[in-house]
Amino acid sequence: MSNKTQDILNQYKSAVMPTYSPSVVLASGKGVTVRDVDGLVLYDFTSGIGVHNVGHCHPKVVQAIRDQAAKLTHASNLFANEPATQLAAKLVELSGLGGKVFFCNSGAEANEAAIKLARKWGSQNGGRYEIVTFRKGFHGRTLATVAATAQAWCQEGYDPLPVGFAYADYNDLESVKAAVNEKTVAVMVEAVQGEGGVTPADPEFLKGLRALCDEKNLLLICDEVQSGMGRTGTWFAWQGYDIQPDLFTLAKSIADGIPMGALVSNAKLADVFTASAHASTFGGNPVAAAAALAVIQVIEEEGLLARATEVGQLFKEALQGFVDQYDRLLEVRGKGLMLGLVVDGDPKAVVDALKEQGILALTAGGNVVRFLPPLVLKEEDLEEATDMISDALDCAFGE
Repeated sequence: MSNKTQDILNQYKSAVMPTYSPSVVLASGKGVTVRDVDGLVLYDFTSGIGVHNVGHCHPKVVQAIRDQAAKLTHASNLFANEPATQLAAKLVELSGLGGKVFFCNSGAEANEAAIKLARKWGSQNGGRYEIVTFRKGFHGRTLATVAATAQAWCQEGYDPLPVGFAYADYNDLESVKAAVNEKTVAVMVEAVQGEGGVTPADPEFLKGLRALCDEKNLLLICDEVQSGMGRTGTWFAWQGYDIQPDLFTLAKSIADGIPMGALVSNAKLADVFTASAHASTFGGNPVAAAAALAVIQVIEEEGLLARATEVGQLFKEALQGFVDQYDRLLEVRGKGLMLGLVVDGDPKAVVDALKEQGILALTAGGNVVRFLPPLVLKEEDLEEATDMISDALDCAFGE
């Protein structure tokens, strides 16, 4: 570690609350790579935790941000602005749900908005308020979304948590049915669990949830914070399952690094939030909205939905080859370019070895190495990265 890196990390440690423990100081990024303050170039297979779906500093996104920042950086929601209005209409179009959009600034806020809207609707439909969520799911770090996240590691020390959540087992429809009662208003689910271990939903499970919600007059909420904006090969992961939710949430990759979140409804729920029922000062920020419109343009023009599917399949096959080679690797799972390599043991050793070879990756679910490369990943980049992964696994598991 260079003196420059160490000096910055020392300053970070002295000035920033210790909720993270970074070991790399990034200075710039371009496409699928980042550069640290010492000039070392690394493949970013984290995409900033699922943020840079169109890659770092895509020229069209950068230009959109610059142009909008020179005109209007903030308006508040007391006034409309053109980029946010256009973006809302585009999200409604891409979803096909015929509803409306609420803008905020993060995934946790988007999920919080979904929880509030569901309760608002439930208060008018029998006084119901309880939401069924899933073990190993993840929905954010506010108190309500921590309560919705059925994982003890992120709830510890925050009691008493807000009430109104019941937990079921993922891909187990019978456990959902057992959790539903007269207080239940909604089911909230990730089509692919991200933090919980990169686990896709079984198709029949999501179809069963939709049918159960229809039968019991419940809302189906899909959390697309990590899986949305093309990550799994469709605009939103639920579109790969032949179902439609009543509500879904977006954040992370929607504006390629400019903070933004969104809640998208169907027509039935479009006007449940009325004046002053919910708000966000920075929601629909014109710079973030301009960035998001550019992100959508890039995904459409560069065919990134198809690339996520095609390159994702190649990547999955390469990772399966490593599973076949090493006894300590158990499984590859995921969809598109949202992939997990299941390890027998702690995955951190593999993540550390990958970093030494020049690839940034993530952990998930306690025993999974999580790969979220930008959707602009080319086959030649993947070939080089695969060689680096091979070297890293040899360091971690080879004799």
